[in-house]
Amino acid sequence: MVFGGAPIGGLFAPVSDDQAAAALEAAWTAGIRTFDTAPHYGVGLSEQRIGRFLAGRPRAEFVLSTKVGRRLVPAAGDIEGAEGFHGTPELARVRDYSRDGTLATLEGSLRRLGTDRIDIALIHDPDDYAEKALDGAYAALDQLRSEGTIRAVGVGMNQAPLLEWFVERADLDCVLVAGRYSLLDTGAAHGLFPACQRRDVAVLAAGVFNSGILADPSPGATYDYAPAPLGLLDRAQRIRIVCARYDVPIGAAAIRFVLRHPAVTAVVVGARDAAEVIEDVTYLTTAVPAELFDELAAEHLIPMAADRS
Repeated sequence: MVFGGAPIGGLFAPVSDDQAAAALEAAWTAGIRTFDTAPHYGVGLSEQRIGRFLAGRPRAEFVLSTKVGRRLVPAAGDIEGAEGFHGTPELARVRDYSRDGTLATLEGSLRRLGTDRIDIALIHDPDDYAEKALDGAYAALDQLRSEGTIRAVGVGMNQAPLLEWFVERADLDCVLVAGRYSLLDTGAAHGLFPACQRRDVAVLAAGVFNSGILADPSPGATYDYAPAPLGLLDRAQRIRIVCARYDVPIGAAAIRFVLRHPAVTAVVVGARDAAEVIEDVTYLTTAVPAELFDELAAEHLIPMAADRS
């Protein structure tokens, strides 16, 4: 399990320094040693908080993942709630997938994280900038990898087709795919995962709860950061009923389902406080019988092809 740093950057609501520190402490105590963040997450706030928390801990004991593609600049005007983040510094984001922009972004991340190297550098959300990102950001990261400033290069997105496009064109170590492989959406299994397996690219699966619905499929639940469509809400509630027959929380089934796929190396789960971290780790360690997934497939709640042991 990887600690996802978006929530402690103020995603959806402000998070205090103490609250963020407690979440990180709970993750460390639970044995989590990989931390994923980005300049986008609270315009640097997530990176700052993770950097402060890890200061003084032996650098060889943890893995840091951050991202490029959004360069931070002074803000003009009110930024409260911009792009879903609250209680953040007075900065704004500029999309920049150029070589120079990538180097400048990484320099800022190194400063905020208080480190001299990044373990995993991901090109962040290049949905409308694929060619620019390949020629600029990827080329810069590839060089830094050869020099040892970063250890691994990848791409992180909320979609599978363009990730597959990058896998086929670049020498990637990993991809981070958010929300596209879950109990409700197995799209990444069709093209992306086979491509990753052919090219020996690790998969970090984020958004395993599809932004909330697979943790608590109650009325008003969100899917992909918006109110869940009624059809998906009904399906998630039916999945929860099957899980209850096995005395398994739906969140535990959601995590175990993703980790069952042979292409998936780890799940990335965000948390805004210590209680959420503890809950997620409990889900990770909960025994989930294979028969549960057999029953979900038999009831056509998950596709047969997605049921991997």
